[in-house]
Amino acid sequence: MIPARTRHTVAIVGAGAAGTLTAIQLCETATRRRTPLDLVLVDPAPEVGRGTAYATPDPRHRLNVPAGGMSCYPDEPGHFTRWLCRHGEPTVTGADFATRYRFGAYLADTLGQAIVRAQGVVGVRRLRVRAESCTGAPDGRVELHLADGGRVTADSAVLATGPAGSPGDWAPPALRASARFVAAPWVPGALDGPRADGADVLLVGTGLTAVDLALTLDRPGRTVHAVSRNGLLPQPHALTPAGTMPAPEDLGSSLAELRRAVYRHISRAVRTHGDWRPALDSLRPHTTRLWHSLTPDERAQFLKEEGARWNTHRHRMAPATAESLTRRRTARRLRVYAGRIVGVNVGEGEGVVGAGGEGAAGRSGPGGVPARSGPAGVPVRSGQGGILTVSLSDGRRIRAGWVIDCTGPGPRLDDPLWRSLFDSGAAVPGPLGMGVATGDGRLLDARGRAERPLFTLGAPRRGELWETTAIPEIRVQAAALAEELLAPLTRPARAGRRPRRRPVDAHGLALSTHAEAAAAYRTGLDRVLKVRAAAQDAFERAVTLDPGFALGHAALALVGHECGADVDVPRALADAQRSAHERADERERSFVDVVTRRIHGDDGDGALLRHLEAHPADALALATAVPTIAFSGINDLDDAYALRLVERTSPVYDGHWFPTSLLAFLRQEEGRYGEAGELAHRALAAEPASGHAVHALAHVHYESGAHKTGRDWLDGWVSGQGRGAVHRAHFSWHVALHELALDDTAAVRKRWFAQLAPGRVTGVRALVDSGSLLWRARLSGSWRGRLPAADVLGTVAQEVVERPATAFTALHAAVALAAAGDLAALRRLRDHAAGADAVQREIIVPLCEAFAALVEERFHDAARGLDALLPDLRRVGGSAAQREVVEETLLYALVAGGRCDAARRLLDARLDRQQAPRDRRMLAGLPA
Repeated sequence: MIPARTRHTVAIVGAGAAGTLTAIQLCETATRRRTPLDLVLVDPAPEVGRGTAYATPDPRHRLNVPAGGMSCYPDEPGHFTRWLCRHGEPTVTGADFATRYRFGAYLADTLGQAIVRAQGVVGVRRLRVRAESCTGAPDGRVELHLADGGRVTADSAVLATGPAGSPGDWAPPALRASARFVAAPWVPGALDGPRADGADVLLVGTGLTAVDLALTLDRPGRTVHAVSRNGLLPQPHALTPAGTMPAPEDLGSSLAELRRAVYRHISRAVRTHGDWRPALDSLRPHTTRLWHSLTPDERAQFLKEEGARWNTHRHRMAPATAESLTRRRTARRLRVYAGRIVGVNVGEGEGVVGAGGEGAAGRSGPGGVPARSGPAGVPVRSGQGGILTVSLSDGRRIRAGWVIDCTGPGPRLDDPLWRSLFDSGAAVPGPLGMGVATGDGRLLDARGRAERPLFTLGAPRRGELWETTAIPEIRVQAAALAEELLAPLTRPARAGRRPRRRPVDAHGLALSTHAEAAAAYRTGLDRVLKVRAAAQDAFERAVTLDPGFALGHAALALVGHECGADVDVPRALADAQRSAHERADERERSFVDVVTRRIHGDDGDGALLRHLEAHPADALALATAVPTIAFSGINDLDDAYALRLVERTSPVYDGHWFPTSLLAFLRQEEGRYGEAGELAHRALAAEPASGHAVHALAHVHYESGAHKTGRDWLDGWVSGQGRGAVHRAHFSWHVALHELALDDTAAVRKRWFAQLAPGRVTGVRALVDSGSLLWRARLSGSWRGRLPAADVLGTVAQEVVERPATAFTALHAAVALAAAGDLAALRRLRDHAAGADAVQREIIVPLCEAFAALVEERFHDAARGLDALLPDLRRVGGSAAQREVVEETLLYALVAGGRCDAARRLLDARLDRQQAPRDRRMLAGLPA
């Protein structure tokens, strides 16, 4: 009988930032790999994600790293910024400094989402109790003993306990014994006493903890004193980052050489950028390597001589925080000293004047003895302990009602759990007595061995890594830890067993997933190839069924980026990359790379062509490459090359309707309308819902002047098979073009309101189709009364209109802005185009100027500018039918400017191309 497989259990002690990040990575990695796992979170805190650092609700307490550097994921830097945008801060950027409380909420929400996605694979238990000791189990596992008497047995345990508390050994015994000494300021209730009265406060330490408390405890009439050995406050971040620079290639092999190299590097940064920060930031990825390169004596010397200066420059505060402190120092409500505390005397405290000259303890409640709280929130009265007079090493005496320890974490981990491990020899202090000794995060025992499956990350590894307390370092450790913990659980294929046959897509390409997810992916791919709606839904179902399906995530990212689908594109792309790394074949990894490059603008076209050379049967890649209607295609892909691409790949599809549809569209682009129509009908006979074939036939009818036939056929398709088309508005636009050419004014207006008006169409589709149709109707006299162009613009993001990414979008933005008469926005669009790519500089800039002249009724200037652009207009992309709006605007400018002979010549040329009742009517109406 085969024994049942036992699920692997991982216990995480600590649910602050480090524990939460580890839990997120374990949940998501196990889910992608479909690895069963039980996860136990052990922490008495009421909420996950907050710990000590992110539990403060004070809105003045801000992160010390910009939002762009605080993502939970090392490979997805914008995740936190996007979360803030979705949760009430839509204008936030990666350079902003969020509150610490918001970041705690982000950690908790991200873990919650990971747990939801992991259902069925990862089971999560949350135990709100303290772990007090840890012992080994006979079977090699570990056993956690809890404060409530319970036990947790786990295959491995992660001790994410955060930094050690301050030892407080700097404080004289008389101070430690005083009820007015706050040894742990972040313990709930510890600051109730200082908040309850106006007595002066002395903060011992001038680091980031002291900065936060100086803001929290500030009030009119109070002086907040702060003292440390060096008297240095953290440096602020720059209001505007000065840029980046690479780290020096050679930083030396000794502390002396390293010191000289770093100071030279900082001098270069000041000369180049006017700021020292880029130099220090460039060292961050190399800090651990540099730390390891020093001998133990050199590390101790660095801590003694450079440690304080490093910390104040490396761990900086937000600019707004620095400004607040500056105002308080200017008002002398915050005073900072350099020195050591050498003695403390206790006075009675009633009416005693502090060093700042204000009454420190005389501002009391009824009877002068208001209730206050001691270090652990225990109520005391002001008469207990009185005013403290603190003597500094420089002879200065400071009188304060409260002294608060802000010296930061100590070197030794000293809670009951760690003491049990140190006492049993299962753990030993780390280098220089800081934290705990580890080997790549695994605890080492007294013999230097990693006998037990015990791991840690973050602050406990400080002696080993030095820089290990910030989120950017902890998230990398969390990801590596998840990889290490789950690697042994990946079951290798049994020797001799035949590999399982993978499912395939509709064109025979293997898919690295299971049958159910493959079926959903095939549905999504089919909808993309037909230009049908709900492809996104099918791809989302595929990755829900299999979160490790790289191709499904990549397809989602692609339709979000190229088709405007409601997809979190960076998240989908990151999931695709993670999944491709873990489980994908060469073809799938290549496609993920293609999508990555297209989204990041990094040689996406070249990568796509190389991918198709190697994998010609990849229909999604072919659809992406050839610009018809679904995707933007390859930039600067001329018709001949596109034709060769389709012809070269067609044989592998064995007569399938999809490449036939693409070929039909490319033939009509060549002007071979008969052949294009024949190909389109052949494709439609095989698949009546083929959007590409319908699009090709729509162009054939329009360009050949078969307006009645085209209108009737396409109107029937839009009302039938076209109801499910993802770009139905574009097909409606094609029908409206036929109605416009037929001079059927009533039909144009009816179709616009029924199928193209704002609300029915939004975004770029509204800009390209609805806006251009309105303008063309107005130019030809087919639209009377108010022109609702501003309504169309209202459905499009301002950034898309005034700062478009492509010349094609920019052309239609200029059309819509001219229709709305918005000269100011036209000029902003022109200014953007002047700094964009060559096509926008050379085509869109003069186009905006010509449209502006038209709005200002400078018809001669408008006509001259538009006429000069017609020969090169093809460079903006799109179809001839779409670019024709510029020619029609030229015709209007010629007529309005009285240049009827030129207008007649242009109308004659148009009628030679295709017969249209509208053009014949306009020609007949021209004065002799």
